[in-house]
Amino acid sequence: MRIAVIGGGPGGLYFAYLWKKRHPEDQVDLFEQNPADATWGFGVVFSDQALEFLRADDPETVDAIAPHMESWENITLNLHGDSVAIDGVGFSSIGRLELLQFLQQRALDAGVTPRFDTQIHAIDQLNGHDLIVAADGLNSLVRRAYEGDFGTSLSYSSNKFVWYGTSKRFDTLSQTFVKTDRGAFNAHHYRYSPTMSTFLVECDHATWQAYGFAYKDAEQCKGVCEEVFADTLGGHCLVSNKSVWRNFPWVWNEHWSFKNMVLLGDALHSAHFSIGSGTRLAIEDAIALVKALESDAHLSTALHRYQAARKPVVQKLVNAARTSAFWYEHFAQHMQLGLMDFVYSYITRSGRIDDPRLRAMSPAFMTRYEAEKNGGDAA
Repeated sequence: MRIAVIGGGPGGLYFAYLWKKRHPEDQVDLFEQNPADATWGFGVVFSDQALEFLRADDPETVDAIAPHMESWENITLNLHGDSVAIDGVGFSSIGRLELLQFLQQRALDAGVTPRFDTQIHAIDQLNGHDLIVAADGLNSLVRRAYEGDFGTSLSYSSNKFVWYGTSKRFDTLSQTFVKTDRGAFNAHHYRYSPTMSTFLVECDHATWQAYGFAYKDAEQCKGVCEEVFADTLGGHCLVSNKSVWRNFPWVWNEHWSFKNMVLLGDALHSAHFSIGSGTRLAIEDAIALVKALESDAHLSTALHRYQAARKPVVQKLVNAARTSAFWYEHFAQHMQLGLMDFVYSYITRSGRIDDPRLRAMSPAFMTRYEAEKNGGDAA
């Protein structure tokens, strides 16, 4: 079989590597419009659960990247100068570029033919391929060319966000909420290397307008964010990399394949950054697609099987992500709660965690929370 993979992000690279490794006789051509060493963003994060899912199918990859990852066991929330740790929520992170370079090498070693700096302008360029895997992100050429056939829907969250990095090293995945005289801001921040952290800044549209960000250049916007989060950054600067204010895009497709074309990753669906990594979902899509293709020699049947097996799982997570995003669209109101009530509201925001699960998952936090709710002493 001859396969074309459009997109050299984690999902496309991982599918190409995994398929070629298992089927060395097949030809796998990967097309990426950017150079091999180009990337946007900073770090990517995986929950412990996501890594275990990957380990079950590909322990070699997890064992190879694990030594290069930063890991921690808690989430820290910072509000009005106070901090609360939510225990038992393990995560690991790695630089996006480092992950891409690792996957590029895995794909090369498996025999994948990569074509970087190569933009696909029309599907006709891929005539002769038996299967076209569209892993080309939110602006997917394949999806946009056949939106009606894929049943595509696209909408946007109302909040504004901008992605930065910083040389400040944070102990855990953290959230810092800051109230100013013109509105409220939130920063999602976590380390992804010994010397760098991701620092994502978010605010509602009214705050974004009050600060005049629409009329500020990139350097001015960065300066405002450094001022708002001066205490959190502790003298460190923010680092830009295509860092522009955006609204989060909600992409969904009712049909995951059309003819010999199939979608995965952000080309197929998006899940808000507050609940899950798009990288993790794209890699899991790749695993599911490989399994489906191996389960049936008939391509159309295999692609339908991919959707049937994976769609309910993704739909559940995307629904939780939408609920989480709604909480963030109103985080300024939640900031009016008392500290422990605010943290409880945060950790239960997606509707997936109830009190029994929270007691089992985060016993130290729940002991403190319930003691304060009951007017007692956690000690």
